[in-house]
Amino acid sequence: MRFSVVETGYDQRQVDYCLDELGIRLSRLAARAEGAAGAAREWDEIRQEAASLSGLLQRLDLGDATAHRHFGGAVRREAAEILAEARAELDEAREEARRVRERAYAEAVQARRDFEAALDARRRREVRVDEILSQVTVDQVPADTPTAAAGVPGSRVGVGGPDADAGAESPSGRR
Repeated sequence: MRFSVVETGYDQRQVDYCLDELGIRLSRLAARAEGAAGAAREWDEIRQEAASLSGLLQRLDLGDATAHRHFGGAVRREAAEILAEARAELDEAREEARRVRERAYAEAVQARRDFEAALDARRRREVRVDEILSQVTVDQVPADTPTAAAGVPGSRVGVGGPDADAGAESPSGRR
């Protein structure tokens, strides 16, 4: 982030714009992290539902012992596959949420460092300006002191005073 240096520090509009942009980026990152966390909650719910269904299947009495063994084993295998798939997807969602959080944090840290560096540079320039201005001295010029323009030939500045040339024409055009 580079800001134009103006008379009293940095261009305030540029700094404000930069801060607004950083705020927008941080809001977007927070929303993405929140979305990833929401996905993790959904996967937790799916896992709980799969575990509940698996428990229900274990408690079911299908009546026929052969059918029970045949269908119960197939249903358990399918439930186990669904559960394994849900766990894998949950792990992926958690990993994505972790990456989004880390990226959001890293970008927020970098934005803060950039902002602090800009503020520090502004403070240093402000101190330097104060140092320069404290060394400047202003001498009062007496009101009756002729200016440089009064010494230029053909200049009308200073005409009509007590030391004015007698042959000079007055501003009204009369001698």
